[in-house]
Order: sequence, then structure tokens, then C-alpha cells
Amino acid sequence: MNDTLVRVRGLTIGATVYPPGEAPREIGIVHDVDLDLERGKVLGLIGESGAGKSTIGLATMGFGRGGVTITGGEVWVNGRNILTTDHRDVRRLRGGEVTYVSQSAAASFNPAQRILDQVIEAAVSQGKCSKQDAELRAVELFLKLGLPDPERIGKRFPHQVSGGQLQRCMTAMALCPEPDLVVFDEPTTALDVTTQIDVLAAIKEAISDTGVAALYITHDLAVVAQVSDDIMVLRMGKTIEFGPTDQIINRPQEDYTKALVSVRQIQHPGAEPEGEPLLRADDITARYRGTGVDVLDEVSIELHRGQTLAVVGESGSGKSTLARVVTGLLPPRKGTVTFDGRVLAPDLRARPIEDLRELQMIYQMPDVAMNPRQTVGTIIGRPLGFYFGLKGAARRQRVVELLDEIEMGEDYIDRYPAELSGGQKQRVCIARALAARPKLIICDEVTSALDPLVADGILKLLLALQKLEGVAFLFITHDLATVKAIADSIAVMYEGRVQRYGTKSSVLTPPFDDYTDLLLSSVPEMKTGWLEDVLANRRMESAGH
Repeated sequence: MNDTLVRVRGLTIGATVYPPGEAPREIGIVHDVDLDLERGKVLGLIGESGAGKSTIGLATMGFGRGGVTITGGEVWVNGRNILTTDHRDVRRLRGGEVTYVSQSAAASFNPAQRILDQVIEAAVSQGKCSKQDAELRAVELFLKLGLPDPERIGKRFPHQVSGGQLQRCMTAMALCPEPDLVVFDEPTTALDVTTQIDVLAAIKEAISDTGVAALYITHDLAVVAQVSDDIMVLRMGKTIEFGPTDQIINRPQEDYTKALVSVRQIQHPGAEPEGEPLLRADDITARYRGTGVDVLDEVSIELHRGQTLAVVGESGSGKSTLARVVTGLLPPRKGTVTFDGRVLAPDLRARPIEDLRELQMIYQMPDVAMNPRQTVGTIIGRPLGFYFGLKGAARRQRVVELLDEIEMGEDYIDRYPAELSGGQKQRVCIARALAARPKLIICDEVTSALDPLVADGILKLLLALQKLEGVAFLFITHDLATVKAIADSIAVMYEGRVQRYGTKSSVLTPPFDDYTDLLLSSVPEMKTGWLEDVLANRRMESAGH
């Protein structure tokens, strides 16, 4: 028992839902879950979206979000049951003994405060160290996590760094108070594969150096295999399988676990482009106001009807900025965007309504892409009314059809975003884009928040829609497994320029340039010890140079 930091027994969690026209009813989210976590060990929680992974993680802090209530069981942390202790003790536990890295850093940082002030806040307020010592530790963590300019990046505001950089800042925030337990809730979701390796290595090093324990919540089994000692597989709030990482990866016992291990079997061969391109960006150069630095430098791409162009590269390479230029959210300094034979106005506000309808975008972070005060039905239904004038029963019926397409169903139509998991929120954003019946959908990391089985289903849905309606996809991602599964052509970006460009077969066939080789070698493999092997190889290469 001395080595057991967290002990959970019979954990049961539920929530009250209020269907319109019906009496409120209780629903179960987590059902009779047991787990033990020793100091210095990592337990991976994996399962489909809505399986209860994040809910269990938050329960180790005595917290239930969005009306969720812990209705039964015990949660022991450092020798006391935090579900029966007084409120002041729980407040000391949160941010001191237990810290949390959330799935969406953009929704977790205060946009009006500088990053460094937020990173050190818990360590200082909990009395762990002085402000000066906390700032020194924060800079050390920025350096360890591979953030650029670690001495000064903390002086920036959250909107002045990329999504991947902000997620690493949040990891630094969690490690700064030197806690006993860190709950990592999808900490590498927003990171490109090269940065992901550095963050995973830093997490493993921090656990080894400090003896901190961790719950690692993710939908990526290949990632959790690199950091976890044991893995718990969850589905619909119940434990499906539990065991050492090697056994879960190589000798799974349950059918659901076997499906997780073997997911992503899509084989899309890719096709040669035909005819005139639907979308063409010519020599795009762009920068954000007040920066004085070009984020895109003479970028040119083409995308043909019914095809998928995958834009890949590390965080901050300009992928999402290119999408903002195409959609008119960021007018370029130089260059033009041509769509369906016509030159688009650089500014979104000058484009006619048909341009808006035919070119839709699904954003990377669903938490900040939806109005939290609107229901799912209102969010999906808005483009139906705006573009097609649908109202009443006809509008609701089309919303239900779209919910069925994204495998959620009519039961979700009256829920609010706060009542959805991260993956469910992203599926709602996908349905909203599909509602406009566009010719082109820009997909900005649309599967990054989804578990493997749901992501696999979404990719198959997008490919089926592409075949049926001839819609094209500009697919921005750091997931090279997704690229290999659905792309017809690929543009590899690095520091605002196109590094490698062409059909999928040509881009993925050696010889590679150094950067493309680094990207391809950084895709996690479904085996234990892969991370250590990659890091060892890189150390040998560095020593050789």
C-alpha cells in the first residue's frame, strides 16, 4: 500500500439529462471501475470517444464536469479518500498533489494573460516555491519540451503561439508544481509527430526523474504503448480489459481490444489528377498583422475535383495559415487563390454567398469552434437555414440525417457542447460542414480528437461522400497514417514553404529529403520500445555528425 498512490474502487459516475418534453432522467457514464496506480508508474486509459476516460481522470481530482456527479465508490489519493474529505483539502490537492493537462489547450488558457504567468500560477499559489523559482523551473520545462526561444516564449499571449506549442506550455504548467500525479488527457493530440516524440520523451523523463505517477488518456494506442506500464481499455464506462502494455498490444484477449489494435486498415490507392484544378493557390505569401514576419513564403498548390490533398508538417509550419488564406480569413500579402475557375476575393467579407457555401472548413479545436449556448441541433441547423432556407420539421429531419451520418443519432440533437466528449464535439463540427453541401471541405486536424475506431469511420464516411458527390478535401494533418489512408496528393510544409509536393506515391517513395525522412520515421508504431529505439537512433546520428 505504501507504493500505491491512487486506489479506485467501485467508481460510479452519472449525470442528469433533460430531454425536451420529458421528465429528467439519470444516465450512467462510468460503471463500477477499479484501478490501482503506483508511484512512478503510468496507467494508460484508452477507448472510444465517450467511454469515460476523461471522466475517470477528473475523478482522481474529486471533480465532475458539466453536471456530472460521482455517485458511488472510493477514490484514494495519498492515503485518503478524496470523495469524503473536506473541500479545503480537495482544493489543496488540485494543482498541488494532482495536476491536469487537458485535451484543448486553447480553451484552457486565459487569452488576456501571458503564458508564463499562467504556467507558474499553481506552483506559486500552492506554496510549492517562490515566483522566481517557479519562473526558472518553467523555462527549464519549456526547454525540455522543445519549445522555441524558451527564455522568452512565456512572455507571449496564448494566441501568439501555435496550437502545438500551446499544448506543450500546458504540459509545463502541469509539471511545474512537481505534483505526485499528473492526469494527461490527450496531451499530444495537437502535436505533429516530430514534436510528439519530444513531448513523450519529456513526459517519460519527468516521471523517471521525479517519481510522479500519471494517468495517460488517449485514443492512440500506438502512443500509449510508448509511455504506459499498464493499459486499461474502456467502453461505455466499463472496463473491457486491463493488463501490462505488452500483453494488451501483442496478446489482446477481448474482441474490442483486438479491433483497436488492428484499426486504420483503409487502403486508398490515390489517383492521378484530371482536368482543371478545383482549387489553385499561386505564390501565396502571408503574415499576421503586427508580426513583420511572413508565415507563408511563395506557397503554390493545386487540388482537383473529387480528390484529397494532404498538407503535412510540424506545428507552426504554416498548414493552418494556408487554410486561413484559402477561406479568406487571412488576406495574403501576395498571390492569388482560384476556386472553380474564378479568382476568390482575398477577404472573406467580399465573397458572394455561393463561395461561402461551396468552400467549408472544419476547425482543429471544436471547443472554440462552437457556441456553448447553442444545442447540437441549432449548430448543425444554422447552415441549413442560412444557405437553403430550411425551417421547422424539414430542417430538423436533415439535422437528424446528418447526425446519423456521423454515427451519433437523434438523441444528441438537444444536447449542448459541454455535454459532449471531445470526439463528439468534432463530429458535430463535421456535420455542420457537410450541411452546406460544399464542393471543397478544408479539414484542419478533423480526426485528431477522435479515437481510432471513430476516426476510421469518419475517414470512410469522408471517402464515401467524396465518391458520391465529388467533393474535394484539403486535409491538414500531422497524422501520417491518415495521409497514407486517404490522400491522392501530398504537400509537405516546413517553415512556411512547400518542401515536397506531388502525388502520394511520389512523395512517399524514396529518396527523401531530410525533413520528409524525419516525418516518416516519427510515426509511432504499435509496439513497445519503439520510442526508445527512435531516440537512440537519433542520438547515434547526432553523434555521427
